[in-house]
Amino acid sequence: MSAVKWTLKGREFLHCNCAYGCPCQFNALPTQGHCCAIGAIDIEQGHHGTTKLDGLRIAMIVDWPGAIHHGHGQVVAIVDERATPEQREALLRIMTGEDTEPGATFFQVFSTTFEKVHDPVFARIDIQVDIDGRTARVDIPGVMEARGEPILNPVTSQAHRARINLPNGFEYTVAEVGRGWVKTSGAIELDLNDSHAHFARMHMTESGVVRPTQ
Repeated sequence: MSAVKWTLKGREFLHCNCAYGCPCQFNALPTQGHCCAIGAIDIEQGHHGTTKLDGLRIAMIVDWPGAIHHGHGQVVAIVDERATPEQREALLRIMTGEDTEPGATFFQVFSTTFEKVHDPVFARIDIQVDIDGRTARVDIPGVMEARGEPILNPVTSQAHRARINLPNGFEYTVAEVGRGWVKTSGAIELDLNDSHAHFARMHMTESGVVRPTQ
């Protein structure tokens, strides 16, 4: 077990290049044979040891030439510019899988698949996530512009609602599914349009996802 105890609790928006639903969520190969994505988290409550993380935000840009588990990926970690040096170190340790039990979180699992870890970016992160409404906006000046929206019924144009439930997942337990758009700049450049997105409540520790009680 990790000697350092930590917790992140908040709202997450993730958007990738797969078709709606994302085969990766079901242990299948990515839609286009490769995976690239962005993720952003609005931390409502959190700590790493004695370092408080309440109210901070983090994001990441990731890219793999094949399926995630085939490795050879690259990542850019983005940390809220408001974070103190201690908070920056704490968040980067969590995001790079340190102080975490093996396989317990998607941060830790993904960290084992990266061939290139680019220098972290410290920037202003503006994020709005409405989980039930399946909407999100992320603006990181000079780095990322992203948005999420509900899937629309092709006949009625009404918002379509679908969920993914992963009782043993390493990222979330239940996520609302939608669609997203993103354009990134810098070390990893992405331009994704109208592909999979999900919106979820995040609650994880060094031991994994904390499941909601019935």
